[in-house]
Amino acid sequence: MADDSKLHIALFPWLAFGHMIPFLGLAKLLAQKSHKISFISTPGNIDRLPKLPPNLTNLITFVKVPLPRIDHLPEDAQATTDLPFEKVQYLKKAYDCLKQPLQTFLENSDVDWLFYDFSAFWLPEIAKSLGISHGFFSVFLGSTLGTFVKPASFIDDDRTKPEQFTVPAKWVNFPTKVALKLFEIIKIFESVSGDASGVSDIFRIAEVVKGCDVIIVRSCMDFEPEWLNLLQEIHGKPCIPAGVLPTTEYDAGEETEEWISIKEWLDKQEKASVVYVAFGSEAKLSQVELNEIALGLELSGIPFFWVLRNRRGLTDTEVIKLPDGFEERTKERGVVCTSWAPQLKILAHDSVGGYLIHSGWSSVVEASQHAIPLILMTFTSDQGINARILEEKKMGYPIPRNEFDGSFTGESVAESLKLVIVKDEGKIYRGKAKEMRILLGDRKRQEMYINNFLDYLKTNKQAKAMVN
Repeated sequence: MADDSKLHIALFPWLAFGHMIPFLGLAKLLAQKSHKISFISTPGNIDRLPKLPPNLTNLITFVKVPLPRIDHLPEDAQATTDLPFEKVQYLKKAYDCLKQPLQTFLENSDVDWLFYDFSAFWLPEIAKSLGISHGFFSVFLGSTLGTFVKPASFIDDDRTKPEQFTVPAKWVNFPTKVALKLFEIIKIFESVSGDASGVSDIFRIAEVVKGCDVIIVRSCMDFEPEWLNLLQEIHGKPCIPAGVLPTTEYDAGEETEEWISIKEWLDKQEKASVVYVAFGSEAKLSQVELNEIALGLELSGIPFFWVLRNRRGLTDTEVIKLPDGFEERTKERGVVCTSWAPQLKILAHDSVGGYLIHSGWSSVVEASQHAIPLILMTFTSDQGINARILEEKKMGYPIPRNEFDGSFTGESVAESLKLVIVKDEGKIYRGKAKEMRILLGDRKRQEMYINNFLDYLKTNKQAKAMVN
């Protein structure tokens, strides 16, 4: 006899590793509770995901759905990391062509719950028609959803210009300065307002929120209670924090030759003296930005480990280069890595004393697990909102930038690094990092969120026989 307390949960993330990895993290946590998982994505993406722990391989099934070829989308490009930023709009267009394969899979499965990403605006209606309980799993913070997704009852939203996103939305009913800088919204405004897919990101996420049964957020009440409460209030449906999905020792990977070499270098550095520099899988610096960051690292005198992404996908012809002589001048105290680096292991090393970060939420969680103070530099997507929250909570210090074009100087980079890692004025950030380690790195506290989430799923699962 089947165990009715065990669920079959399907997960369908957007085609970006900053989304797929948290979805996979959720899958592993749910599978650890003996629930069956179907993880749906394209073959090329599934083949690049981290290996599963051996004890979960019989509970997590990868469902490969081929991505159709469309004009302007390079062959073999299946994730945002494979593409220059301006071509991501064509990936969205191809993604929308997965509507029929997803429907076919769901029609022939025994899925109890389906969780989708912000991009699948067409999926709530399919799930509803099939009598499958379904929800939006947001890898974005509640503050991002609260900023971008207006309540269905809120008709008076005239944000048609970038400038209107630089102040809190009208429906935010508590004091906050969380909003985008002008240069941040200008950079993403085309995807926010509409692109080649014919559907704006704001429309996608609004339809997903409107159509889902429940909103699940990768966050916790300890971190942003006012935003999570706001979402439930303005959308009139349950908003449940799943916790921050902290990484584990298994996620850090095996002891590879690359790591052994990196560890040997880190072991030679003083405790909490190194700045780790990495901007995630989405951001690619302009040549000007690269030059100024290099200058800042050089001027600071601080030891550094820099993971540099010099192109986005094989079709990106604009390869950025380090300034002439930079590596030679800094070879005694710095490393530049242009390939993959074991971020979790690096952040866990006690020589790391700061993280020059893009403000991506996954990387923030990883840094917080090891009490690493943050120096903030945003590039795209929800990073601006994340940075404002981190500033508000004194978890990170933003590098001063021009409000209109986002430009910055090497001198400001150097001074920001020294403030957070070395100077007395940075004690507030170093102290807050230790506080947040207790909050975001507490395994028992985070497991409580997963257990509460599962209790909701078991209690609110639809009885399909009654629906059909």
